[in-house]
Amino acid sequence: MPGSRFLLAALLFVFLLPVWATPGEVRIAVAANFAPTLRVLAEDFSADTGHRVQISSGSTGKHYAQIRNGALFDVFLAADSARPTRLEAEGIGIPGSRFTYAVGRLVLWVPGQTGIDRPQDYLRNARFRHLAIANPRLAPYGVAAQQVLETWQLWDRLQEKLVRGENVAQAYQFVATGNAQSGLVALSQLLQGDRAGPGAFRIIPDGLHTPIMQDALLLRSGTAAQAFLKYLRSESAARLIRNAGYGLPGHS
Repeated sequence: MPGSRFLLAALLFVFLLPVWATPGEVRIAVAANFAPTLRVLAEDFSADTGHRVQISSGSTGKHYAQIRNGALFDVFLAADSARPTRLEAEGIGIPGSRFTYAVGRLVLWVPGQTGIDRPQDYLRNARFRHLAIANPRLAPYGVAAQQVLETWQLWDRLQEKLVRGENVAQAYQFVATGNAQSGLVALSQLLQGDRAGPGAFRIIPDGLHTPIMQDALLLRSGTAAQAFLKYLRSESAARLIRNAGYGLPGHS
């Protein structure tokens, strides 16, 4: 009888151990501007936990529509707070899981220039063929760009020169490839990407646009997804996020 109890305990241990120890996978829908930073974070997270990270990058607007239509993501890392808030209100995602993981910074980037004294003067002189921005209908960085241009009373004046990317990553590519001579893009892209030759950039003052509060939302409560969001709020992740050119709530 003691031998039977020992055998039963051993079998239970064998069957339960893989469930507890097997690494999981977290599927993340991420705003295009944060995708390069997420890849760095994912490497750190996977090395520490063994969990795998599957990344799907795109515009926040498109991800929002996909999630509402049943796309199988575990975590949503948006470029704004509005869409995660809306999903939470619509009963999609885990209530109370939403938080701001980064604060975006908008910059004017001009590859062909050695310096920019005043961004508004450069834009007002309009000695360029095209200015790239993210599409305000889809991307929060596009909304911020529109607000800046409206504040400087340049939105209507520059309409014929604007080229709109589906997201801020595409706006960045328009400038990097020379299809636009300048762009209102994310600071993180310039700190992490390979800038196309010499150039200049200036950070746009935060007061000229609505703060780009980038919110996270847990969509499905799996072990790997919960572990990732816990990691995202850690000091280790915060350090990587700051180094990538983002602010954090209360320290931006």
